[in-house]
Amino acid sequence: MKLEGAQEPFDIELENIVYSVFPEEEDVFVIFKDGKEYVKIIRDNDTSWLKLNPETELPMFGMDEEVNYIGSKINERRED
Repeated sequence: MKLEGAQEPFDIELENIVYSVFPEEEDVFVIFKDGKEYVKIIRDNDTSWLKLNPETELPMFGMDEEVNYIGSKINERRED
């Protein structure tokens, strides 16, 4: 996997909650909430994102609106 080393961490906000986004590998991001590691996500396709299992780092399939919102904000940032 290609490392995203050139990308800097950034913050996004959802309903007064600030999420800190740290790029890890290509299409993989670690999300912090309230200063603690919250979830690791991966892009499934252009509009869908998946949580990664914290123990195995395998994708956990299932709809998660919060993860998709965070992913959409990541997409917006990458398009800038």
